[in-house]
Amino acid sequence: MRGIYTNITEIRRKIFTEVARLAYEGGDYRRMEELPYKIIPGEVASYRDSVFLERAIVGERLRLAIGLPLRKMTEHAPISQGIDESAVAEKYYEPPLINIIKFACHACPDREVRVTDCCQGCLGHPCVEVCPKDAVSIQNGRSVIDQEKCIKCGKCVNACPYHAIIKLERPCAQACGMKAITTDELGRAHIDQDKCVSCGMCLVNCPFGAIADKGQIFQTILAIKSDTPVYAAVAPAFVGQFGKELTPEKFRKAMQLLGFEDVVEVAVGADLCTIEEARDFINEVPEKLPFMGTSCCPSWSVMAKKLFPEYAHCISMALTPMVLTGRLIKKKHPGCKVAFIGPCAAKKLEASRKSIRSDVDFVLTFEELMGMMEAKTIAFDQITEESPLSEASGDGRNFAVSGGVAQAVVNCIHEMDPEREVKVVRAEGLAECRKMLMVAKAGKYNGYLLEGMACPGGCIGGAGTLAPLDKAAAEVAKNKKNAHYQGVLSSNYKGLLEALEE
Repeated sequence: MRGIYTNITEIRRKIFTEVARLAYEGGDYRRMEELPYKIIPGEVASYRDSVFLERAIVGERLRLAIGLPLRKMTEHAPISQGIDESAVAEKYYEPPLINIIKFACHACPDREVRVTDCCQGCLGHPCVEVCPKDAVSIQNGRSVIDQEKCIKCGKCVNACPYHAIIKLERPCAQACGMKAITTDELGRAHIDQDKCVSCGMCLVNCPFGAIADKGQIFQTILAIKSDTPVYAAVAPAFVGQFGKELTPEKFRKAMQLLGFEDVVEVAVGADLCTIEEARDFINEVPEKLPFMGTSCCPSWSVMAKKLFPEYAHCISMALTPMVLTGRLIKKKHPGCKVAFIGPCAAKKLEASRKSIRSDVDFVLTFEELMGMMEAKTIAFDQITEESPLSEASGDGRNFAVSGGVAQAVVNCIHEMDPEREVKVVRAEGLAECRKMLMVAKAGKYNGYLLEGMACPGGCIGGAGTLAPLDKAAAEVAKNKKNAHYQGVLSSNYKGLLEALEE
């Protein structure tokens, strides 16, 4: 549902805005007890059967947006429980990152085949003929499925000439490429945290808004209000995410109005990552490694290592663009804090690792950043255009779309070794990434560069994005074209590499 402004989008936006306003205004944070009544006013429910249920769900989403854990349903506790402990700029996520608010879950059918009212009771009844378990019969002139016999093979679905038989799947489970979502004893969705890689596809595909990730809006703003300068490292997918009025020429000023010291393109880190992966590919494939997978998508990388541990060493060891950019900022501005602004829920998990905390202090999605902008009532049309961000190459900016990472690495390899042939295969979505690795495991991708992206379309399809895929892709292509140079190998980047290696 990315790019479609739904009731769920509206509620999320209000929650992020109120959490940001709470942090900016300061004072007694326990006044967050009042926020569900502000977000869901009146006596009549707007979205569900009960206004009290709506407010209870909003209360849990508020807690998650601040980084607090869900409350136990069996115990009384105020919404603000633990707020004082979280009101510090050094607060990190406590697992799990992705959470299901159980009383918001609709307990959707899980892989159930049903006959709809479109059944015409045809004479041929092919649904009956193709069923291998005799689960389909004709009763009163219409098809009926015995759910105890049905094995969900889908043959009847494909055979019906009227498309009157459908296969219902829980949307969150269908979107999960890790098969991490199952059903609990009450029929509600349950996440197996050992399998989850925090891609966030479940939370954007749940039509009831029952799944949410934890946030750091609150802590980021507290850091901004301190004496420590906070730099924003913005992912290449940012262009077009905030509407036509917030152009790249206005973005730096808008971020400074929020309190950030300055803005740096993460596409700079993408350029550095490109060079590292190009070097690794030239030096190691196929002599030392049968193939090499790109490293920038944390969900893809973690999935590969979880499901194919014997090939974990084939995923590039290059640091991700987020981490490389964070290191560059902190080398240039010692003692500062870095907030990564991007489209990705999994980046939150990546930044919570102890080895990365010193490089990236906070991670916000574009959707969360929009909440901050609305809390500060920033009018994009009143911001004067200045020079756009201009540090990165076109190839680095193109990391935001599927195929962009591999293309940048291939272009760089060809600059380093013009005679080198590079075969590439890429996959979008973790289910397709899994298939790609199965083929690689069979030896059919030896010598290849593999690009994996957890989200459809690449980073522009991430869980924290605002814009439709087609519009986002067009904006990224425009921003790529407007870069001062397209390839990553310039004297500037040789200097940056040397600085990182010191």
